[in-house]
Amino acid sequence: MAVIVQKYGGTSMKDPERILAAAEKAVRDARAGYQVAVVVSAMAGETDRLLGLANQIDPAGSLRERDMLAAAGEQVSIALMALAIQKLGHPAVSFTGPQIDIRTDEGFSKAKIRSIDITKIQQAFAEGKIVVVAGFQGVTDSREITTLGRGGSDTTAVALAAVLQAERCDIYTDVDGVYAADPRIVDRPKKIPVLSYEEMLEMASAGAKVLHTRSVQFAAKYKVPVQVLSSFVDKPGTLIIEEVKEMEDVVVSAITHSVKEAKVTLIGIADKPGTAAALFHFLAGKNINVDMIVQNVGEKGLADISFTMERSDLPYFQKAEEELRQIIHCERVLYDAKIAKVSAIGVGMRTHAGVASRMFHTLAAKGINILMISTSEIKISCVIHEDYTELAVRALCEEFGLQEEPAAAEPASR
Repeated sequence: MAVIVQKYGGTSMKDPERILAAAEKAVRDARAGYQVAVVVSAMAGETDRLLGLANQIDPAGSLRERDMLAAAGEQVSIALMALAIQKLGHPAVSFTGPQIDIRTDEGFSKAKIRSIDITKIQQAFAEGKIVVVAGFQGVTDSREITTLGRGGSDTTAVALAAVLQAERCDIYTDVDGVYAADPRIVDRPKKIPVLSYEEMLEMASAGAKVLHTRSVQFAAKYKVPVQVLSSFVDKPGTLIIEEVKEMEDVVVSAITHSVKEAKVTLIGIADKPGTAAALFHFLAGKNINVDMIVQNVGEKGLADISFTMERSDLPYFQKAEEELRQIIHCERVLYDAKIAKVSAIGVGMRTHAGVASRMFHTLAAKGINILMISTSEIKISCVIHEDYTELAVRALCEEFGLQEEPAAAEPASR
């Protein structure tokens, strides 16, 4: 019997009414002949509430204890979802991450999944039950609770779909698919019917909030078709699959933005082999992920190096600054938490020239200064001041034709 994995985010789990609506979708697929595994997030706002309490005590506190706290939200959700499915007349059973042994490394707050034991899930399927699994959480070899980072429930869902060899993974959200830009910023952005794994991965890493980066990595590695759908309206969504030739016809598929990054600049570091290696080895040891990196040409044996990281990691870097100075001499450390990253993404960049020129000219025409630039084969990212984020996104969408034409006005009646 074919397997489908469904994932419901916080907005889909906001209250009992929405939980029952999600349960109806799970029961519908089960009655259509599928074995159904449902992955759920904490109820809307719950993770923020829990971590907000922790931040009031210590914003740079123990990551182990923060994970113990944050993982509590999903345990509430799985029980409520299982109860809702049972209320609709279908048997169901809920499991936390540790109960089905979602084994992770020890990277608290950003743990990576190593394996999933599907024995209990297969047993429940054999008994005709819908399985409800807590997203976002796992357990280490030493039985410590971990979380997978923001958006980690997406990763749980796709990883589960991979090990269960599911037909597909349906991600239910508060939007009816993946759009070319954030509809809260851009009027009438185009909905993208089909995306490649590579495009979706670049979009997720560049700030698109629809899917978590690691979930797309899992999907690409194990060839899991992922469908992004709305929890609230019955419309076609966006299918994410392997790249097909026709995708290159579109030069730029999407403009994304992120205002959750910070920039750090080390001024006056030694311009010699091994300095960068020591710096980024130190950051890796603190579990701080770095995105963009720029090193300036050195003078008098000294150079400057700038890099970006998640804004939530900045307090941990600041806490470790003196420790870093014992390893690497630098004259000054500058912080900038008022930045945004704006990116143009599309597999068509491989075969079409001039995208960077158009992007830079568009930003310049709006008086927007570029602080850093990063490129890949199908993405161009610019760091700008966060005050210009919405202006930049709108201008780039207009430049690359990523908005639907306005609906024609009906003729006035006589």
